[in-house]
Amino acid sequence: MALKVAIQMDPIGPININADSTFRIAEEAQARGHSLFYYTPDKLTYREGGVYARGWPLTVRRVQGDHFTLGEETEVDLSTFDVVWLRQDPPFDMGYITTTHVLERIHPKTLVVNDPFWVRNYPEKLLVLNFPELTPPTLIARDLQMIRDFKHRHGDIILKPLYGNGGAGVFRLDPNDRNLASLHELFTGINREPLIAQKYVPAVVKGDKRIILVNGEPVGAINRVPAEGETRSNMHVGGRPEKVGLTERDLEICAAIGPILREKGQIFVGIDVIGEWLTEINVTSPTGIQELERFDGVNIAEKIWQVIEAKRA
Repeated sequence: MALKVAIQMDPIGPININADSTFRIAEEAQARGHSLFYYTPDKLTYREGGVYARGWPLTVRRVQGDHFTLGEETEVDLSTFDVVWLRQDPPFDMGYITTTHVLERIHPKTLVVNDPFWVRNYPEKLLVLNFPELTPPTLIARDLQMIRDFKHRHGDIILKPLYGNGGAGVFRLDPNDRNLASLHELFTGINREPLIAQKYVPAVVKGDKRIILVNGEPVGAINRVPAEGETRSNMHVGGRPEKVGLTERDLEICAAIGPILREKGQIFVGIDVIGEWLTEINVTSPTGIQELERFDGVNIAEKIWQVIEAKRA
C-alpha cells in the first residue's frame, strides 16, 4: 500500500544523515514505496477552509552532502495526503503551537504523526506531571522565591527552560551555587514562560537513558553519557551514545505511560530515564532511532511505519 507522505521539518540540507531520525523515517518510507513531499513550517498555510503547504517532492539517499533531491516547488493540499509528519524541532513556542492548530484541521482524515492536539497539550516536560510517582521532585514556576524554596528543600537541582530542547539552557545548581538569582534574571528577561526545576539525580553521571516507544510499546534504549565535565547528556552537546538494555524499572515506567501515549496518538515517542526516574516524555521531535538501530540491529523505522500503515489500511 503506497502512501502519500508529507514531512514538515526544519531545513533538510544541514542535517546529519547518520543521526537524524526524520531522515531515517523518510528513508524507510521511500524503501516501502511511499512517495515523499517535504516542506518547512513557515510554508504551512491555512486558507479559506483548507490546509496547504508550499514545498517539494523529495527523494533521499544515504550520501552525506548529497542526501536529497527536490522536485519542482509546488503548493499542495495537505488533506489529499495519507500522512503528515510533524517533525520540526522545538523550541515549543507560539509558532510551533500554531502549526499544531493548523494541522489539527486535517487530522485524522489525514493522519498527522504525532497527533497534533496531544503534542500541543502534552509537550516534553509537562506530560510527566501526570506521573509524579515516577519522576524526581519537580517544580514549574516563574517566581524566584518559589524556586529558592525548592532549591533550599532539595539542595542540588537542575534548572532549565520549560519549552527548550537539546540541552540548551540546562543548569545544575548545587548546594554551593550562588547563581540562581542571576539565572532567573537571564531567563525572565528572554521570555515570559515559567522555568522547570527538578531535584538533581546523581545517577546522570552514568548516563541518561533514551527509551524509544512505538505506539506505546518500548522497542529499545540507548544510554547517553555526559562528556567529561558536563552535566548534560544530550548528544547535541557532546553526550556519547552507548548500548544498553531495559531494566525492570524501565519496563515499569513504560507500562505506566504506554497506554496514554497509544490512546492519544503518540506513535513515536522518546522518554528520558535517569537512574530510577522518568524526567521527560518527548513527543514533539524525538531522536535516537539510528543509534538504537546500530546498537540493537533492529529496524525501528520499520516498526513505526508498520503502525502507520495499519492505521491507514
